[in-house]
Amino acid sequence: MILVGIGSNLPSSASDAPEDNCRKALELIGKAGIKVAGVSRFYKTAPVPASDQPWYVNAVASVETDLPPEAVLEKLLEIEAAVGRERAERNAARIVDLDLLAYDNRVLDGDRLTLPHPRLPERAFVLLPLKDIAPDWVHPVTKQSLAGLVDALDPAQKIEILD
Repeated sequence: MILVGIGSNLPSSASDAPEDNCRKALELIGKAGIKVAGVSRFYKTAPVPASDQPWYVNAVASVETDLPPEAVLEKLLEIEAAVGRERAERNAARIVDLDLLAYDNRVLDGDRLTLPHPRLPERAFVLLPLKDIAPDWVHPVTKQSLAGLVDALDPAQKIEILD
């Protein structure tokens, strides 16, 4: 299972709603030759690390492709740019953020890509949406179940299902 994290907390030139930016990114993923097989519900989440930024809209998608992980990452970066993301500083507010979270059970530790995503286990905005589409997912390195990862989350992370 290939998993992509999706997030937005800024308006774009096309929409004032971060949720629309996430939907546009999903549409472009499909047009990039990567099949979107499933998408979680959308969640409203506080910024991590905590800041005075606007809250995010987050989701997780399962996708299917024959592209290797590095090529998927490149496509995701191209889609971010197409939606209007400009990379300035780490943890800055953004129009859209696409993260390759996991690629089947592959484990990579490269300069540009680490799989599974190194901060995946500590982020409610990834784990709770992931639970919607892959409740039986197991972390390929730690062998922890998704339920165990969710139970270990810092309860201070604020997240709610977007209506």
